[in-house]
Amino acid sequence: MQAGAVAALTLGFLLGLRHATDADHVVAVSTIVSESRNAWRGLWVGASWGLGHTTPLLLVGVVILLLKETVVSKYQDVAPYLEFGVGVMLLFLGAQVFWKLRRGPIHSHVHAEEGGEHVHIHAHNAGGETPVETQVHHGFFRPGRPFFRMKSYVIGVVHGLAGSAAVMLVLLPQIESFWTGVGYLALFGVGTVVSMGVITVGLGIPFALSAQFERLNRAVARVAGASSLVLGAVIMSDIALGTGLSPF
Repeated sequence: MQAGAVAALTLGFLLGLRHATDADHVVAVSTIVSESRNAWRGLWVGASWGLGHTTPLLLVGVVILLLKETVVSKYQDVAPYLEFGVGVMLLFLGAQVFWKLRRGPIHSHVHAEEGGEHVHIHAHNAGGETPVETQVHHGFFRPGRPFFRMKSYVIGVVHGLAGSAAVMLVLLPQIESFWTGVGYLALFGVGTVVSMGVITVGLGIPFALSAQFERLNRAVARVAGASSLVLGAVIMSDIALGTGLSPF
């Protein structure tokens, strides 16, 4: 029993690490990271996503541990609708990137102040209205204080019960011990938080490096937005029309 529990807990953590690398997860988070010019801030963006992703899985997982196969069969019936919702969300995120780019050019200004340099980024719209300013403090190697990003959390919640997470939930009825199952769910969540934190730091590097080069930064943002639009349309098409366009 101890060997089985250790195996289940280890599997939960490894599945969590792998699950965060799903294409739809990476693309969705890249649209959020594109809003920041500090790569290390992506660590907290990814952690917020992981917490949101874990929330519905933990709730539904506990119910499955109590009621076993009955809930799993019902979950499998609604899983395609949840995945379709992910496609809609990706379309929205991609459109949001292009809408923000359309608002006007982004200007970066580096200021030297006590404690080091920081960047002021100003987004101006075409109408000459008051510019919207985002301040990115703490240099490239300074993540700053931890923060919670609600947008990332909500996206994580939407992703929580869709995609390959279904595999993790289907395995739950095979775990005999309730508390081992809870540990399995918790370590799956820890794995997704750790993995997505690392991924978002990596995704933030191109945006951080191009922060002071407007055209390059906008080009990188367009790639993120276009990827989100395309993948969202592919997911929706595959589910609604059965096209089989997605290679994932």
